[in-house]
Amino acid sequence: MTSHVIAIRPEPGLAQTLARAQALGIEVTGEPMFKVEPRDWQLPDPLDFDGVLIGSANAIRHGGAQISQLVHLPAFAVGRTTALLAKEHGFRIARTGQGGLQDLLDDLPDKPIRLLRLAGSDHVPLVLRKNQRIVERIVYKSSALTMPDILAHTLKNDAVVMLHSARAAEHFTSECNRIGIDRRNVRLAVFGPRVAEAAGSGWLETAVADQPSDAALLALVQKMCK
Repeated sequence: MTSHVIAIRPEPGLAQTLARAQALGIEVTGEPMFKVEPRDWQLPDPLDFDGVLIGSANAIRHGGAQISQLVHLPAFAVGRTTALLAKEHGFRIARTGQGGLQDLLDDLPDKPIRLLRLAGSDHVPLVLRKNQRIVERIVYKSSALTMPDILAHTLKNDAVVMLHSARAAEHFTSECNRIGIDRRNVRLAVFGPRVAEAAGSGWLETAVADQPSDAALLALVQKMCK
């Protein structure tokens, strides 16, 4: 590889990306620009829901002891990684999304459903049909970090940055603007179209993964670095 590949997602997702990259023979450097921490939260009473809506594996990782009190409810997971972790914690997976929570909700049968949504402090608003009801609980927060000096230096040369979320794209772009990074030196490998839109224009290249998964994003990186 001639390019420097950098992943900026927070732990523990970052470590998982680096391990997958190593298994594929891809050299990726981890420079986290976010820190994820749990938040205090209370379970609704009563737990009269048709399922749990989970938009990130971080909701499982940082949800605390309360998660074990929800495993009797079917889980509606945003993607495969989240579904696998939910299953490991005892949930039965009712549905796994392919293109985000909104698409998952849109694909549900047209009948009444009431879901408990476990989310982060920064989360995507959802448009509900008349027969869909959601109660939200914020179970974790993701705090943005300033760009490390070593990353700013790396971006001066040919670099490919992996962006897993729209918020990551917005924050990375903001930090590049603050420091004065020349976007024409940076290529982006992004999780999906919404992430590309959040990153804005002017980059040397913005490539979108075929599917919203870490594996697809790494496959994209391989192609970009040939």
